[in-house]
Amino acid sequence: MRKGLFGMMGKPGGVVPVLMVFVMLVSLLPLTASAADRGVWAPNVSYAVNDTVTYGGNTYRSIQPHTSLVGWEPPNVPALWQLDQGSGGGGGDTEAPTAPASLTVSGVTSSSVTLSWSASTDNVGVAGYDVYQGPSVVLSVTGTTATVTGLAASTAYSFKVVAKDTAGNRSPASAIVDATTSAGNGGGGGGGQLPKHTLTGYWHNFINNSSNLRVRDVPDQYDIIVLSFANMDPAKPGGVTFNVDSSLSSALGGYSDADLIADIQAKRAQGKKVIISIGGELGNINLNNASPNVTNFVDSMHAIITQFGLDGVDIDLEHGMNVANLTNAIRQLQQRIGSEFILTMAPQTIDMQNPNTSYMQLYNNLKDITSVINVQYYNSGCMLGRDGKCYSQGTVDFLTALSDLTLQWVEPSQLGIGVPATPSAAGGGYVSPTVVNNALNCLATGNGCGSYKPVAQYPDIRGAMTWSINWDATTNYSLANTIKPFLNLLP
Repeated sequence: MRKGLFGMMGKPGGVVPVLMVFVMLVSLLPLTASAADRGVWAPNVSYAVNDTVTYGGNTYRSIQPHTSLVGWEPPNVPALWQLDQGSGGGGGDTEAPTAPASLTVSGVTSSSVTLSWSASTDNVGVAGYDVYQGPSVVLSVTGTTATVTGLAASTAYSFKVVAKDTAGNRSPASAIVDATTSAGNGGGGGGGQLPKHTLTGYWHNFINNSSNLRVRDVPDQYDIIVLSFANMDPAKPGGVTFNVDSSLSSALGGYSDADLIADIQAKRAQGKKVIISIGGELGNINLNNASPNVTNFVDSMHAIITQFGLDGVDIDLEHGMNVANLTNAIRQLQQRIGSEFILTMAPQTIDMQNPNTSYMQLYNNLKDITSVINVQYYNSGCMLGRDGKCYSQGTVDFLTALSDLTLQWVEPSQLGIGVPATPSAAGGGYVSPTVVNNALNCLATGNGCGSYKPVAQYPDIRGAMTWSINWDATTNYSLANTIKPFLNLLP
């Protein structure tokens, strides 16, 4: 039996001391749970409901308890922060940033143009940059590189960039640069031949309470198999490493790197794509500096992809990212691998709440080579849908309302619904596979919806993802056996 505070109540002589402890704990509650003025917003800080912060000259009030991350600045996440009416106005800052310099065209495809420039300076701080295509803003980014996608082949375009600070002051425009897209069939969406509607699953290179699997045992229903995870190399900033985990190897009777390589090649021969993920709940990569980090990342990832015969990379960073350096690194890696390169992303729900988050900036930069963004619709709490209402995780309405929100900014053919395979696979947000099918049906055809009705039908919706294949194995692959046949029936 568990022993605790109330377990002592039945012991002789234990009542008075326990009551005294209880009173002391209650007296401390206001000190630990009350809201506070937390000063300037910062990442990696735990905020309580009704805490207030300042950001960009405005005051914001927390409406959900959370720990902040880079990219979750108050204006970017209305599900977490509410602007205090009558606050701010820039705090008296009226000085504009300097104009971006040295704007150049660093990459051209038949459907995209990649731009780079030198950073602007500001007396307080540069908040970001607006990229203009002709007279219109087409992208807003925080770094000094951007990729404009969705362009026509063999067409001339003009671009300029304007910097902005946290008070809303805008710089003079950069010099204008011209670029002409190459000949081709346009379009985007990543390389490699994949089904129109795909099922993605993560494979564990570690041991937990799920099943231990060889890659050869992954069922055929999975179109994309994501090896999780590459690890940060402490000896090389930006570098990563990957080998079969020693504990997993032992649990599988000596599963070696050579065995994994053979299994990967067998899966690829069956038309499956096998890629490697960076990040995860506890993992990260160090791309805070461009040099030598980007080169170390590209070289080490290319070596892993070559050694294990992989098709590409999954980005599952949950602890902030340097968008500019990661964009540059992935572009270089894709150029080394070639047109068959597969790129997927797995942002958390909060990362897709508006078009200005770090993941959305990364997507806009890499849209032309992205195969699918599988949003993690779990471990999320209550989040805002497209109609501005807060929906609770673990429901068909949560999946459809949040997807409908994201589909304002992400192509349907590049969006997947990410769900846990079992209740044990995540802290919250589990839904049965039939509910996932209902959500996919609702988004693709308008049928099978709950109370939320999407503003349009998206027959090109890419599919679904699960964390994880190993957890799915504990239910004899109930998720894969339910969702993949339904994906095959979608238009």
